[in-house]
Amino acid sequence: MTGVHVLQARGLGSRHGTANVLADIDLDIAPGEVVGLVGPNGSGKSTLLRCLGGLHPVHAGSVAIGGKPLHAYARQALARAVAYVPQQVGSAMALRVTDMVTLGRMPHRGQASAAQHQALVFDAIDAMQLQPLALRHFSDLSGGERQRVLIARALAQQSQLLLLDEPTSGLDLRHQLAALHAVSKAATVRGVGALVAIHDLALAARFCDRLAMLRAGRLLAIGPWQKVLTPEHVQALFGVQARIGQDGGLPYVITVQETTTQGITQ
Repeated sequence: MTGVHVLQARGLGSRHGTANVLADIDLDIAPGEVVGLVGPNGSGKSTLLRCLGGLHPVHAGSVAIGGKPLHAYARQALARAVAYVPQQVGSAMALRVTDMVTLGRMPHRGQASAAQHQALVFDAIDAMQLQPLALRHFSDLSGGERQRVLIARALAQQSQLLLLDEPTSGLDLRHQLAALHAVSKAATVRGVGALVAIHDLALAARFCDRLAMLRAGRLLAIGPWQKVLTPEHVQALFGVQARIGQDGGLPYVITVQETTTQGITQ
């Protein structure tokens, strides 16, 4: 993987029906890099993640995973290359937590021993602090607990690229940190690339190597948080004034007030 981007998108565009949702998206993610995708509701974050994972049509431009065009992947090979965690938890499957996480190993059938598969499942369960829930049924869990199971399943998948759509939105503070620490560790230890859609700007700045700011389907800015997470950009994206800084080396974002004229094009 040396010198090859985990993800490379060039001029990516997509539509819902006749409406353009994404346009002219250029995005690279290197091995070991976590990129935070931030923007208001309706800006196209979920559509972008689904396009990059092969779950929504790309109507313009190109996408490559590990240097290989997305359209050239067979279904099982793509499942080995990309793990996707949706924003909505979905239907409550009548499987135990361990069985749900084990589904992440399905693309790798025949490529590892049963003991190796099991070890990776247990590692993912540990990473998401799911040990007390391991034998419970997925359908009996709360929304936040289910979200942690889906993140664990994606971690067990051992893919090159993680696509996470607001993975912390339903989690309490403790498990928000656990989830982002797990993603960061996967990037550091295994060289995974990750794109994480996230609303908490302070968490995004803390855990992501770069931020990609999406507004009305186009990239407004991309780069290290110290350069792109500015009061001007926050106002343009969200229509609020904000104070941004660091305390003990940790970033913070404090919203002050809503502005009367928002810089958001819906």
